[in-house]
Amino acid sequence: MTRDNPLFDRIQDAARVLEGHAHRTPVFTSRTLNETIGAEVFFKCENLQRMGAFKFRGAFYAVSRLNDEERRKGVVTFSSGNHAQAVALVGRSFGIPVTVVMPDDAPSTKKAATLGYGATIVGYDPSKDSRERIARELQEKTGMTLVPPFDHPDVIAGQGTAALELIEEIGPLDAVLAPCGGGGLLSGTALAATGLCPSCRVIGVEPEGADDATRSFRTGTLHTVQHPKTMADGVRTPSLGKHTFPLILRHVSDMVTVSEEAIADAVRWLFYRMKLVVEPSGALGLAALLSRSFVASGRIGIILSGGNIDGPTMTAILS
Repeated sequence: MTRDNPLFDRIQDAARVLEGHAHRTPVFTSRTLNETIGAEVFFKCENLQRMGAFKFRGAFYAVSRLNDEERRKGVVTFSSGNHAQAVALVGRSFGIPVTVVMPDDAPSTKKAATLGYGATIVGYDPSKDSRERIARELQEKTGMTLVPPFDHPDVIAGQGTAALELIEEIGPLDAVLAPCGGGGLLSGTALAATGLCPSCRVIGVEPEGADDATRSFRTGTLHTVQHPKTMADGVRTPSLGKHTFPLILRHVSDMVTVSEEAIADAVRWLFYRMKLVVEPSGALGLAALLSRSFVASGRIGIILSGGNIDGPTMTAILS
């Protein structure tokens, strides 16, 4: 990876566009954690980003690049929650109508926030229909622009700004751990991290029951997991995309998986030890460290990707 890579250049452009619009989220550390695992860990707290997740970055950058005609017709997307909220909030900021195709079983808090930001929700039964198909039909019927949740160069570039900020603030890292669903955050993290420090290893983390990206990475062939059963609803995407898959194969160093118990342990640890509310998807990187799925040494960055967790889920995990 070289500094003149056009995708790294796009991440830098996204950082300029996002300045003053996205929060430059804080980086937290824990002496207790460092002593426990024998490494120096830096948490990039995207749970404190606008609308509670890193998704705001990619959504804002992608929508900012639309022309006047595209903005007038509006945007459509599909998402189980965080990207839905992000596009809805960005649409409100730009005065653009937003339609979101959202599964009927999406977390109620994420549905409420999406509606609260002014979007229209089109519900569907994920066991019977395809959100991509519904969104593309709406796109063809209305002329709206599709802003997908991960498989788009502008979305990937926007997501990469989180790792860019992390490394610019605290310096070179030996490794960065990022959650992986459809691969937008992981791809962007890998491009940013290796663009700034080529020796940095980038590790993707998935739940054991939603390990399509890990199997795809290991075999070089795209795998799919339909309706994966995991509390980490933000990474229930069935497969990587046509953009994210090759980027992950080229720029990610390794993929690891973690159990549901390890995910819950990480959510609890962040809540009780660091006083941070982090959703299960956002806690995957810490789950890998605490469970020793990834054995850390040196300076380690972790992207806490989001904090949008509903009360009943958090109550169940904490109890």
